[in-house]
Amino acid sequence: MRILMLGNSLTFANDMPHMLAARTGAEVVHHTRGGARLSEQLNPATRLGAQTQAALAGEHWDYVVMQEMSHSPISSPKRFFSSVARLCEQIRASGAAPVLYATWAYQKGSPKLAVKGWDYDEMSRALSEAYRQAARENHALLADVGRHFYELADTQNLYAPDGVHPTEAGSRLAAQVIETAIQTHKENEHGTRHLQRRAVSGAEI
Repeated sequence: MRILMLGNSLTFANDMPHMLAARTGAEVVHHTRGGARLSEQLNPATRLGAQTQAALAGEHWDYVVMQEMSHSPISSPKRFFSSVARLCEQIRASGAAPVLYATWAYQKGSPKLAVKGWDYDEMSRALSEAYRQAARENHALLADVGRHFYELADTQNLYAPDGVHPTEAGSRLAAQVIETAIQTHKENEHGTRHLQRRAVSGAEI
């Protein structure tokens, strides 16, 4: 199994792609840059975009995981939804399944949250809703890591000191949620193929 991850530091922090590889046994490749948006992955005029466009057009992938810049789904929704739609189209054309890695709100009480003037609960809810809508509209798998952060952040040390990036525990949680989304899809696909084979066999009888 081969997995391509498209994102930024919320993907590559603490070498999370390696954590995902260890959990799934897959070859995991990541095309990332600090602060990158998904729109950059579509732009062949950029180094990152050229790399991603070549990989989608010329290599085999089973799953492609997309992670948007931390607040872009709510601060630039039009660009976010457009980028996801275009990438999902390319990902499916390459024979892979698209996965949306939904990230989390800035830590409650963090300076970054204060600068944006956002409420923690409000940012968490808005991010989750945006990713869910994008997944629904594009029939993509959803790994809602942000929802797990929201549920567990009061009892687990998931945020780095900057209130934005994950600790190692936060990255482990992200890898676990992404793995679960992929594993559930694989099991469902296997079940569907099994039923189809039984139907064909029954028809032959």
